[in-house]
Amino acid sequence: MKKMLITLMMFALMALLVACGTNDEKTTEKTTGSDKEAETVESEEITIKHELGETTITKNPEKVVVFDFGMLDTLDELGIEVAGLPQSNIPSYLSKYEDEKYANLGSLKEPDFEAIHAMKPDVIFISGRQSSMYKELSEIAPTIYVGVDTTKYMESFTGNMNMVAEIFGKEDEMKAELADIDSKIAAITEKTASNDDKALIVLGNEGKVSAYGLNSRFGIIHDVFGFKAADENLEVSTHGQSITFEYILETNPDTLFVIDRDAAVGGDASAKDSIENELVMKTNAYKNGKIFYLDPDYWYLSGGGLLSMKEMIKEIEAAM
Repeated sequence: MKKMLITLMMFALMALLVACGTNDEKTTEKTTGSDKEAETVESEEITIKHELGETTITKNPEKVVVFDFGMLDTLDELGIEVAGLPQSNIPSYLSKYEDEKYANLGSLKEPDFEAIHAMKPDVIFISGRQSSMYKELSEIAPTIYVGVDTTKYMESFTGNMNMVAEIFGKEDEMKAELADIDSKIAAITEKTASNDDKALIVLGNEGKVSAYGLNSRFGIIHDVFGFKAADENLEVSTHGQSITFEYILETNPDTLFVIDRDAAVGGDASAKDSIENELVMKTNAYKNGKIFYLDPDYWYLSGGGLLSMKEMIKEIEAAM
């Protein structure tokens, strides 16, 4: 009897061990399968075409480096973490990125290659000021050019926004954002289409002024928002066409848009002090109270971003 009892206990113990082993195997298989699935999702690659070439990148990159403030405000608006950036002349509305928790990677014109290399980023976003360094940066990590083409502003802007949405899985959110932007622009152009007032765009810089026309850096005012140009023959260049205050009087714009570079870079001069002089006071723009000082953070430092675009639209709506 005792032997039979011992035998039964041994069988029961063996059955228990087998059951435990089976459960362990199932758990391991499930975990392994889940890991493989997660690994597949994380390692999905896409190829991005941009002005400087093609870049293959893994979706949802974690260590993100940004050398374009428009892209920085886009990522910030979408809630995407940034690891490092140049911390000089950051727009005031993005001042949180001056914190030491973000790696300081030099300046827009002089990236700190050693610091970037040490970070081992998953992606680097650049624009015009770093375009000549594209090859060198690409040797460190996948590098994507996101500068806006001002000759086709909305096409270029929309392309950048959809590209970012695809990389970070924000397609639905971006679709809604772009639809809202398009709707507001349509409302603006409906008004400007029936308005014959002529506008001039100028940049103030230490008492000097330069003008921007169609297809220029700030030409979105004409090309997208539909304001008619006071001078359709202005030279298209990054720094605008150097002009005099006599030129402003001679052109006599009905509306004058001013971007204050000194305010953007922390200079001591004020564009308003130099522009509202005796000559400019004789223009229709001054007489009718239509000189508008645009926020240089959005227009000069970070144009082409999701948030800056929305804020630029607000300023144009206010001007109307």
